[in-house]
Amino acid sequence: MINQTAIQKAKDHFGQLLENQMLRMEKIKSAPDWIDYGRVSPIKIGILPGDGIGPYIATEAERVLRFMLEDELKKGKLYIATIEGLTIENRAAHNKAIPDDVLEEIKKFHVTLKGPTTTPRKGDPWPNIESCNVALRKELDLFANVRPVRVPKQGIDWIFFRENTEDLYALGPYGIDVDEDISIDFKLITGPGSERICRLAFEHARKNKKNRITCVTKANVVKTTDGRFLENFYRLAKEYPEIQADDWYIDIMTAKLVDEKRRREFQVFVLPNLYGDILTDEAAEFQGGVGTAGSANIGKQYAMFEAIHGSAPRMVREGRAQYADPASMIRAAAMLIGHIGFEEKATQLEMALDICGQYEKKLVITGRPTGVTGKEFTDYLLDWLKNPKLRETWQSYVNS
Repeated sequence: MINQTAIQKAKDHFGQLLENQMLRMEKIKSAPDWIDYGRVSPIKIGILPGDGIGPYIATEAERVLRFMLEDELKKGKLYIATIEGLTIENRAAHNKAIPDDVLEEIKKFHVTLKGPTTTPRKGDPWPNIESCNVALRKELDLFANVRPVRVPKQGIDWIFFRENTEDLYALGPYGIDVDEDISIDFKLITGPGSERICRLAFEHARKNKKNRITCVTKANVVKTTDGRFLENFYRLAKEYPEIQADDWYIDIMTAKLVDEKRRREFQVFVLPNLYGDILTDEAAEFQGGVGTAGSANIGKQYAMFEAIHGSAPRMVREGRAQYADPASMIRAAAMLIGHIGFEEKATQLEMALDICGQYEKKLVITGRPTGVTGKEFTDYLLDWLKNPKLRETWQSYVNS
């Protein structure tokens, strides 16, 4: 017998979700334009250490950030401070992804550099609170997750534009158990949401003289939502005739990234949230793993830069946190530096990371006492940043 009460409850639940998303569309359409960091003084940079290994790698990333921006800090053009409270313990105590006072503090800063944070899963001792990453992206409307992957020696120079505020992740906490047999989650794609991420990807390609951009979906099966995303992609492509626009399905795209004959052909990717999460983790392996990859979460008024990996609580429990690789968060710091207008400094930092992590590799991090600590690696990196032969050595690496 069909349970009409359960069906009505599900309809009411879905109706509320639709109402909330329609209100969100109005906010997107009326949002202020992009912040101009050239007109902001001082630019306020907040450090969010996170939890697990987060505080360990955040300490090293902040050291590098302060070194790279030393002159601007002395002149008062920049301000760097730590924002406390985004730990799993504090979030659990408030039973919120982001405690209200912490969110209020975060909004006082233009950009943040964030360490990894723990997201509870079923069976954990924590309450079932939303990922604070997902919550921050929604609260600050950080609609673009930007993840570069560079392996110069292999000819890999990719950048991924992952939509950050929609898809399955956006409504992941709001699925419903209709009855004892049926559970449903919701996938969300909107016109304004897909248009702004695609436009950002095209603008990046144009600015950086890239001649190809690839959209990744599963529109042959997920026809309505992925279909809308792909439709917006090709509509915008007409405004950028100098850029070759093509699309691939997520399953074959994961295969093509490991195809040595084809992978060098790709340059810029744009894709919905879930596919972006999966594909960028795979891509990071070419660079040395997720421990080496940073990402940017970009909105018109705020931006957050972070490592792409988790908080590794096992490393903390086993007393190995000091051996965590800070390269991911330092790469995120490089992206932050470039985002606020210091592109040359960002390039220098990326070069030093390539030399230390891929070329010279004099010190290696293994996550255990068999390798060096995060502090020792950062000291090594800082030595290269002070080396007048940095660019020359990097060019030798590219040409080798």
